[in-house]
Amino acid sequence: MPGMGGGFTSIVVIIFFVVYFLFAAIKILKEYERGVVFRLGRLIPLKGPGLIIIIPGIDKLVKVSLRTITMDVPPQDIITSDNVTVKVNAVIYFRPMEPTKAITEVEDYFYATSQIAQTALRSILGQSELDDLLTKRDDINVKLQKVIDDQTEPWGIKVSTVEVKNVDLPENMQRALAKQAEAERERRAKIIHAEGELQASVKLAEAAGVIATQPSAMQLRYLQTLTELGMSKSSTIVFPVPIDFLSSFKKD
Repeated sequence: MPGMGGGFTSIVVIIFFVVYFLFAAIKILKEYERGVVFRLGRLIPLKGPGLIIIIPGIDKLVKVSLRTITMDVPPQDIITSDNVTVKVNAVIYFRPMEPTKAITEVEDYFYATSQIAQTALRSILGQSELDDLLTKRDDINVKLQKVIDDQTEPWGIKVSTVEVKNVDLPENMQRALAKQAEAERERRAKIIHAEGELQASVKLAEAAGVIATQPSAMQLRYLQTLTELGMSKSSTIVFPVPIDFLSSFKKD
């Protein structure tokens, strides 16, 4: 009986180690995941997706997601080329295209990409004027994407999109821009009004030329004006009487 108890314990221990080995050796990688495996410190071919088997204690598995990562770039204090201080933040979309490089070429590709994005944001926007930052946002986004993508390419990282989100201006600069916009609208209004006056003067000159050739047209225009004024019953109308009309009442 004592021998049977020891044998049973050995079987339980063996079953435990077998189950542990299976759980440690069998890994399942999702469709969007890849496994970078180091065997005794040396890199072996990429694993996944699906069911993979590693050697516990000898192999080390690092999972890498191939999905696009959305990362917020923290707000950066930037001085533009025309000496205006602004605070700008952005969002960057990237994904690991080569999981092996993403693990072996850089210690933490997510942190490294974040740091490069912050540096590029300060550098590129610092070379731009405030007006370009506000009106040429698409061009700046393309430039940022190219700069960041070129620097992360050796790590197997593909930066697909960079978008500048918010540009926070100081309060005094907001007032200055509001005054500038108001002045610009007033300028446009004056130009439109002047163009209207010019067109009206041209048409009046043409009308005067026509009336000068037909004296009766002046009388018809005069009567038409009286008709238009007479439609308003709430006002008193005073109109001149032609001198030629009064001359007929004079005594000889």
